[in-house]
Amino acid sequence: MIFTETKLPGAYIITLKKREDERGFFARTFCVNEFTQHGLEPTVVQHNISFSKSRGTLRGMHFQKAPHEEIKTVSCVRGRVHDVIIDLRPSSPTYKQHVSQELSEENGTMIYIPKGFAHGYVTLEDNCAVTYLMSQFHYPEEAGGVRYDDPAFGITWPVSISLIADKDRLYADLAE
Repeated sequence: MIFTETKLPGAYIITLKKREDERGFFARTFCVNEFTQHGLEPTVVQHNISFSKSRGTLRGMHFQKAPHEEIKTVSCVRGRVHDVIIDLRPSSPTYKQHVSQELSEENGTMIYIPKGFAHGYVTLEDNCAVTYLMSQFHYPEEAGGVRYDDPAFGITWPVSISLIADKDRLYADLAE
């Protein structure tokens, strides 16, 4: 795996080193030793998957509140998504800044999202599956989020949002 830190301290793009031959390829997607060598938290207590039927489906911008903040390593194993993370750490020099990355089954790219970030994505095609390695168990009462179109973040989504859950659409602006 190749680890590249983004402009948001602690957040990484992880690119797979594929070993390819006539059968296809093999690649490591997680290794405690490699994560630790890069100063990343390697704890995984859950592995989740989400499936979205339609292009333009938005999921996010989610986070889990303290003391149950979570680290996520996210990949797209079917289709293509435009993945976005926002730094919500008030003491960070990149507070309220975001990074986006296309994740797809073809490029095999993953994103490592530290504690204190909101995360979401929009599907760029039909029938997308996204997997999450989670460092923390899910606590529904600690779930939070910010609005995907909050002007405080200035996110430009590459496709029209055609489907979004009410809870995601109704999050308040960060200023509120």
